[in-house]
Amino acid sequence: MSNKLMALDEFFNLHKTLKKDELILDVRRPEEFQAGHIENARNIPVDQVAGFADELRKYSTVYIHCKRGGRAKTALEVLSNAGLSNLVCIHDAGMDQWMEAGYPVKN
Repeated sequence: MSNKLMALDEFFNLHKTLKKDELILDVRRPEEFQAGHIENARNIPVDQVAGFADELRKYSTVYIHCKRGGRAKTALEVLSNAGLSNLVCIHDAGMDQWMEAGYPVKN
């Protein structure tokens, strides 16, 4: 697999059927994550993702998102540079648009 980009609406349709070896990675700050996140997402702030590269490598797919897409792209670059090829970046949107669309949020 090689790293790719995915649109938010495509991810919404997919996120409900993720397998156990797939991960939703939220790279926002912890306080943003606690204010509302996608169910079953894991929070690792963008400035810390490099330290988790070996652990993230174990997943078949890691779906990266943030608030609007910028930090997700940064995390994609950092993790790609660390040799990961199992990444999908939600590049065009994030939690702002997720909530605006009325998609479910966990607090």
